Amino acid sequence: MFSISRFHELLKALPRGVFDRLVSAQGADRHCKRFSSWDHLVAMMYGHLTGVSSLRELEASFNSHSNHHYHLGTGSIRRSTLAEANGRRGAELFAQTAQHLMAGVSRQVRRDSQELLYLLDSTSITLKGPGFDAWTLAERTRRTQGLKVHVLYAAQAAAPLHCRFSAANVNDIDEGRQLSIEPHVTYVFDKGYCDYNWWARLDEQQARFVTRFKYNAALKVLARREVPEADREQIREDEEVRFAHRHPGGKRLNRYQKPLRRIVVERPGHERPLILATNDLESPAATIAEHYRARWQIELFFKWIKQHLKIKRFLGRSENAVRLQILCALISYLLLSLYRSASGTSQSLWILLVEVRSTLFQRPALETERYRRRQERLRELHLRQGQLALA
Repeated sequence: MFSISRFHELLKALPRGVFDRLVSAQGADRHCKRFSSWDHLVAMMYGHLTGVSSLRELEASFNSHSNHHYHLGTGSIRRSTLAEANGRRGAELFAQTAQHLMAGVSRQVRRDSQELLYLLDSTSITLKGPGFDAWTLAERTRRTQGLKVHVLYAAQAAAPLHCRFSAANVNDIDEGRQLSIEPHVTYVFDKGYCDYNWWARLDEQQARFVTRFKYNAALKVLARREVPEADREQIREDEEVRFAHRHPGGKRLNRYQKPLRRIVVERPGHERPLILATNDLESPAATIAEHYRARWQIELFFKWIKQHLKIKRFLGRSENAVRLQILCALISYLLLSLYRSASGTSQSLWILLVEVRSTLFQRPALETERYRRRQERLRELHLRQGQLALA
């Protein structure tokens, strides 16, 4: 009886035909003789899922499972070949692969959810030292040297929908302006995306947003709303406001002239409360506060992927190698998430990763069949022993 391994089951969410079409469109294997893009992806995913710390360890560990390579559509690897591929093979193919998986998540979210809540944020990847300094030093900031990963995250699916890279000195709002806006979606972001004209574009495209006003924002109060008694411990104020100045400074023009909600939310243990801004004039203030509180999910996503996949230690020091490794981490996360949804398990993604890591080349269906047969033999044995006792 043939049964596929757990690793093979994970890869089922990325059909080989889809990946081959992406390879053909990018011309990624045009000059490739042996180590194909699929071999590259499988090797890098193996490194993330098993937590190897070096190319030497990845080579020895992966090659020790040579009897499984055929069913994965790959073969043994050499660390010199993998190192060369990380440095030279373009990361665009892996970006397109991640985007294909994220598009699947987006379709699932739209099918399963009534309300769409998207979280927008970025995280910095620190890259210093020989090899890294050659391409990160010139664009460092006072706090960070490396690159930024900008992510749009679906709160309902707990999975990313969009990912872009930038230099460490690029402001978050510069990437936000390039985002494709979807109507009837609530976008949640922090003060790094404070651009009133971009807020106006969100509103024009029938999208809602929840963010924070700066404490010095000049506002004119239009109306004060009654805060329900049940929410008064959490919500201090709920007002309809408008920006006081059309020209906030210099030659800048503020195009946002519609009413906004200003909601002051109590923060126990902090000197200042949260001052939220939203163009949602209908939802209760407590719901708006809950939307902003959900922004913490994307912070947890960044923390999870840095702690449990290979993001802190890189197998190559060129910009291409770093981007490629981060994209393969994202692909691994998405495949784990899709695998959890398909299997219907309620366990956390971390526990699932622990199980996958320890049983990556086990064959679950075969193990189940062996267990069933063993239980049948035990039942037959007990039945015969009972018959002998009666005799």
